[in-house]
Amino acid sequence: MHQMYSAGPGSDGEDAGRRRFLAIATGAATAAGFGVLAGCANGDGDRTGESGSGSGSGSGSGSGPRSAAAPESAAPGKRPSAAAARGLDVKAENARPGHADWPVDKAGPARAIEGFADKVSVLPGESFGLHVSTTAPRFTVSAYRMGWYGGARARLVWRSEALPGVRQPEHTVDAGTRMVRTRWTRTSTVETKDWPEGSYLLRLDAQGGEGRRFVPITVRSAVTAGRTVVVNAVATWQAYNRWGGYGSYDGPSGGFASRSLAVSFDRPYEYDDGAGLFLVYEAPLIALAERLGIPLAYTTTTDVAREKRLLEGAAAVLSLGHDEYWSPEQRAHFTAARDAGTNIAVLGANCCYRRIRLEPSDLGPDRTLVCYKSSYEQDPGFKRGQPATVDFRSVPGADPESSLLGVIYDGYPVDAPYVVTNPGHWLFEGTGARAGDRFEHLVGVEYDKVDTSFPTPRPIEILAHSPVVCEGRPSHQDTAYYTVGSGAGVFATGTMRWVEALDATGDGRSGRNHGLDARSGALTTRVTENLLRVFAAGPAGRTHPAQDNVKAVYGSS
Repeated sequence: MHQMYSAGPGSDGEDAGRRRFLAIATGAATAAGFGVLAGCANGDGDRTGESGSGSGSGSGSGSGPRSAAAPESAAPGKRPSAAAARGLDVKAENARPGHADWPVDKAGPARAIEGFADKVSVLPGESFGLHVSTTAPRFTVSAYRMGWYGGARARLVWRSEALPGVRQPEHTVDAGTRMVRTRWTRTSTVETKDWPEGSYLLRLDAQGGEGRRFVPITVRSAVTAGRTVVVNAVATWQAYNRWGGYGSYDGPSGGFASRSLAVSFDRPYEYDDGAGLFLVYEAPLIALAERLGIPLAYTTTTDVAREKRLLEGAAAVLSLGHDEYWSPEQRAHFTAARDAGTNIAVLGANCCYRRIRLEPSDLGPDRTLVCYKSSYEQDPGFKRGQPATVDFRSVPGADPESSLLGVIYDGYPVDAPYVVTNPGHWLFEGTGARAGDRFEHLVGVEYDKVDTSFPTPRPIEILAHSPVVCEGRPSHQDTAYYTVGSGAGVFATGTMRWVEALDATGDGRSGRNHGLDARSGALTTRVTENLLRVFAAGPAGRTHPAQDNVKAVYGSS
């Protein structure tokens, strides 16, 4: 008999603030103006408002209007190449010169140049296609690997010659699912010879006219054993992408009813000059992890879903700042990794909330993200017997995310102080934090909590217990850590602003990073360093077992 769970506060169409979610959640917004939001919902709804020059140090093959076969190591069932099996030498890579000129400083007019890659990830040495549309006669492509590099945050690995520009056809919208479709031709093929594993931003530079945009791609690791695995949350990036006027939350009308029921990776990312959600929710953590020099591997949510054994032997796996959309396969593979002793760190909130299905597009497998939400009965896949693409906690097939994360999503929008509850915990070592210390604006815009009315692994420790009021409803945000019999430790920050806070400086008065200040930056940085070092050493529960304190914090078990 399956237990049934409610979706929690909020329901379809009720959370009117979702239209502004990205602008509020990401660093694009200031810390002011929270009173205009409505919601405190965690169900379906209208949710779209928080938010170089010179030659590269490495080498790579040129790109051009040709295709190239993938190397033998990329074929299913083939053994990875010797270089891929050795993995990334993080310290050596970050000792190379960085290039601080990587950002898009002049985006130019809308549609001046934009594009997408026909794969979300490739193994080192594989090729991928770029589909670029531009009003300029020529353009160049620069591949920047994102990391630490002495604070420069990127290294120019490769740059193309000037390529002919073309204005691609207008997109179309599927009548049944309202999915935006592009049928752009491949404008160049990029080879990744000598590109190290990692998260990349390709910068498209229009020549003879204005315009710059990013295209993200991951050079993924063939082997993760003994490493901390950075998982780029590409499914969530795409769900929030409104390029072409439609995303998983709304369409041109701004209403939930006009949302896409499926979205395609065969289009550019609209947000952050084409970078999607990477720069706010992922890049700061990658810089910190690479600065520490711990062994790292890189992959994407799509790859974890597809490859059952990808996480085998990994020391730890990281879910970054906003990782909401998961397939059942991804969740099963994370759970299996935990149960085999792999530590899990959830460095955001609202993780593993939406259940999705990945389907092919014209360009390849797993390039269509299906999520019908409350309209699941209309889904042809559901009618064929596949899981309903609803929230994981919702019927049919309710399976609340708390059984994996320890915490459960409780709502939005909030902007509240982070309150330390358990300062003697090993994760707070070196922070100087004391019980009751408050860190302004660190809880937001979405938050999680420990709620034992949902499946909750035990023992679980609450490290921070922060009062919030979400549209008049009092509640709490929790940062939590639990351990399981395999020895794995699972840590969840319980706030979406954790990764963003890693970059916080100053007194917060400028409004940047939602008013987060240097105190919050120092706290989150040190806690994350403690976490990554311990998690990289192996099953954390063997050396740092959780001490259950739910009753002490909540007054009940």
